[in-house]
Amino acid sequence: MHFVFISSLVPVKAPASGYDIANRVIVDALRLLGHKVSVLGFLQPGHEAAEPAHTHLLGRLEVTNARVSKWQKALWLKESLVHGEPVSVAKMHAAAPAEVRAALEACGAIDGLILNSVQLPGAFLDIFRAWPCLFIAHNVEARSAADNARAAGNPLTRLLFQRDARLLARLEGDLCAASRHVFTLAEADRAELGVGDALRSTALPLVTSVTLPGGPAPRAARYDAGMIGSWTWAANRAGLDWFIAEVVPRLPSDFTLAIAGGTGAVAPAAPANVAFLGRVDDARAFVRSCRVIPLISRTGTGVQLKTIETFEMGLPSVATANALRGISHVPGNCVAADDPASFATALVDRVGRSRAGETLDSDGRAFHEGQLSGLMSALALGLSRAGWQG
Repeated sequence: MHFVFISSLVPVKAPASGYDIANRVIVDALRLLGHKVSVLGFLQPGHEAAEPAHTHLLGRLEVTNARVSKWQKALWLKESLVHGEPVSVAKMHAAAPAEVRAALEACGAIDGLILNSVQLPGAFLDIFRAWPCLFIAHNVEARSAADNARAAGNPLTRLLFQRDARLLARLEGDLCAASRHVFTLAEADRAELGVGDALRSTALPLVTSVTLPGGPAPRAARYDAGMIGSWTWAANRAGLDWFIAEVVPRLPSDFTLAIAGGTGAVAPAAPANVAFLGRVDDARAFVRSCRVIPLISRTGTGVQLKTIETFEMGLPSVATANALRGISHVPGNCVAADDPASFATALVDRVGRSRAGETLDSDGRAFHEGQLSGLMSALALGLSRAGWQG
């Protein structure tokens, strides 16, 4: 079969964000199943398309709010109001409908479209619904927007998130209705999107790459605990703020904690044993320099790719319930803890054992193999239920 993967951002050679990682893995897995997959969408500045020969670009587009000017944000809001769309969807009108149609025509004969998340598919659904479609819901975007509205301190920001939540709920319903089958990245999202019937949807286990990771290897600890993320994203920042305010005060003063990744203009106030590193050159080398990884997600839907990456690397961790969403098999070196006191206690225990010379790392290859097998099976099952057998 020849599918066209319709995505706001196309899969890239060096995926870094969870969204980029998921895109690359899903396309690679479809190809491993024997399907031809073309890709259509935008390329973020600074990235290279993973498969240029099979990629049809609508242009280069920066979509991250923290990296654009206030003027650009105002233009996106204007587009959102003009089109009656969520802001994230309105950004996609950097391309004209004629350009989208031309890119589809350049793909040749098409058996079906894979509508990846809500942004680009939502902006041009009237064009895409002319083909048989599948929909991949990375998250329940409407609930994420509603959660962001509740957490917003600024009244205008709250109103904008509430507006997005209403529009996203309608759009997600339209995308599900237009699709032969829906894939989610977490089991719980199926029912929340109204497609809980097994014939209508399938949850996809994820990996960070279809290539088997390396096995356990000796590593030197520089920090007791560390985490990396895009902390300007509202859901991630909510977890970080909770951790700094509720967990860190319960840790000993000699407990060293490093936080990598951008925090925006203002980093949370934190004691001297917390270091904000900003962007690091090698994310994997950084997390390997930490004795234990706190997985601190408090809100959001879908799956946490940082959780999956931590498990694939075999690193010991302490995780909230939300950080474990979409994970059916949790490795033995991960401790689940949802309240601040339990979370802090688990961190101190694991760091103490590591300082004493105990090896807490595991072999992440078993976790990866189980996830990849589940991903391939779930994709094949969903395609079959959508009517594509070969």
